[in-house]
Amino acid sequence: MTQKHTVPDGLVIVDKPSGFTSHDVVAKMRGIARTRRVGHAGTLDPMATGVLVLGVERATKLLGHLALTEKEYLGTIRLGQNTVTDDAEGEITSSADASAVTREAVDAGVAKLTGDIMQVPSKVSAIKIDGVRSYKRAREGEEFDIPARPVTVSSFSVYDVREAVAEDGTAVLDLVVSVVCSSGTYIRALARDLGADLGVGGHLTALRRTRVGPYGLDAARTLDRLQEELTVMPIAEAAAAAFPRWDVDERRARLLTNGVRLEMPEQYAGAGAVAVFGPEGRFLALVEEHRGKAKSLAVFA
Repeated sequence: MTQKHTVPDGLVIVDKPSGFTSHDVVAKMRGIARTRRVGHAGTLDPMATGVLVLGVERATKLLGHLALTEKEYLGTIRLGQNTVTDDAEGEITSSADASAVTREAVDAGVAKLTGDIMQVPSKVSAIKIDGVRSYKRAREGEEFDIPARPVTVSSFSVYDVREAVAEDGTAVLDLVVSVVCSSGTYIRALARDLGADLGVGGHLTALRRTRVGPYGLDAARTLDRLQEELTVMPIAEAAAAAFPRWDVDERRARLLTNGVRLEMPEQYAGAGAVAVFGPEGRFLALVEEHRGKAKSLAVFA
């Protein structure tokens, strides 16, 4: 009798290659893990590389909650050129000599884009406007506005400023930057807005995501390596790393898994998703505090 292939429930942290969409990576992982139950937490643009969190089997139920966590990036912003996509994938729409832009002006512009800000996402993005993807409207030449939305840029640092000459002969400045930000922040929109503030235009030429929540590049594996050896972070370990932990005894564990709303300790009020563990470290559920009681978000036991 042939043994049925089983893949453990858990997360796979992929170091996404450039040129792949997030959906391409999911499709590849379905083949590697031999299961249809694969999803991702938060997309990465095709140009970008780095940490993409995938959920396999029951861990797909964690993904919507993981997508909301803080993210960290390393990137290169080119000052002196605008593009239609706000990154190097799109055609150049305008050029301006950026050689006179000073480091002080750059730092002042970066400071304005740090903290709690209102950001207009890039027009060529997956944002839905009246139910239609923004990039679809843009490709059809439609004139439309995307409303600004609040995002938090916890840290925006410039490590290096390099003088360069673009292919069209424009004197440009390439900034090597790191950004720590909330979910939903567009790094290419930061590049666009910094360039606009400095009066020379700007776009993103390289982007590498180095962290999603608690999961960094140290835990990430390339698709080639995963093809050789599938490394899955067990669901309990993944949940313990990403969410506040609440340990309950056997009686509470039984009540919780039977749908009873338990009283929650005050320390979890307003904490968002909380991972509940039973005896022997069994991961039972994700819950959130609602009027003092545990409201189930997803049950795993």
